[in-house]
Amino acid sequence: MADTIAFELVSPERLLLAQPVEMVVVPGTEGNFGVLPGHAPLISTVRPGVIEIFEGGRVAERIFVAGGFAEVTPQRCTVLAERATPVADIDRATVERKLRDDREDGNAAEVAIGEAMLAAVEAPVQH
Repeated sequence: MADTIAFELVSPERLLLAQPVEMVVVPGTEGNFGVLPGHAPLISTVRPGVIEIFEGGRVAERIFVAGGFAEVTPQRCTVLAERATPVADIDRATVERKLRDDREDGNAAEVAIGEAMLAAVEAPVQH
């Protein structure tokens, strides 16, 4: 079995990331799932949350996704994300303002995404 699995993160506009990784953890609708080389084939919906990319036995990158789909094969994990933003690039104040507006407007889908973004910013990085 290989030491890495090909990981691709795709938005409707473009390919955002394509690289070999040791492991990737995806926020599936039924719960987070880790993908290692040789993983069983799987298709899952993705809920708003954080994709964690592992390199060197630790989280090397955290990317917030607003939902989408994931396809896993023994050699590859592809996530088709509605929106994706590196967690480090998320501005808490901007998210809080947008979340307030979305709550006032009754936009439940955007409220769920905003709450997940705040949780991503507040969550400590797991090593």
